[in-house]
Amino acid sequence: MENFEALEVISRYRNDAIVVMTMTAHREWPRITTNPDLDLPMSGCMGKASSVGLGLALAKPEKKVIVFDGDGSLLMNLGSLVTIANMAPPNLIHFVCYNSIYRITGGQPIPGVGIFSFKGIASAAGYANAYEFQDLKSLEDNIETIMNQAGPTFVCIQVAPNKKHPGKGIKTVDIIPRFKLALKG
Repeated sequence: MENFEALEVISRYRNDAIVVMTMTAHREWPRITTNPDLDLPMSGCMGKASSVGLGLALAKPEKKVIVFDGDGSLLMNLGSLVTIANMAPPNLIHFVCYNSIYRITGGQPIPGVGIFSFKGIASAAGYANAYEFQDLKSLEDNIETIMNQAGPTFVCIQVAPNKKHPGKGIKTVDIIPRFKLALKG
């Protein structure tokens, strides 16, 4: 499946969730979103989206928080999986877009492709729920359940590697008003 297609499926069930995104999703989500005031694109924060998402989920337990992470990005902060599982925010859904490459920096392969399982790591870390999808139909068939169950929930979406650069993103400094709104609302 294509990354953009997967994000479109998820967007249909987003409702009023706060969305934290980095890497490819940071570039593609703004073309899909229906609630940009609650979108927090994290530019230049490779490896930190899951930590920011955890902080928001703990600060706003009444709000659903969705994190879109990249596979290379998550590899830079695997410890966040254990921290998230330990804090156990029931309102957090952590998606990783697994394309096997560092798309933003030129398409270099990430380390360990085919050797490990993000779903397995999240399960072993203690996430309440962990999924992995390789095709769009399976994601579509399960997304409603994923979005409505108590978490923390981890979802690995295997997407096609696309070395074409996804374009410019939003600067982190430009999301400060959105971040304040997410904490206030």
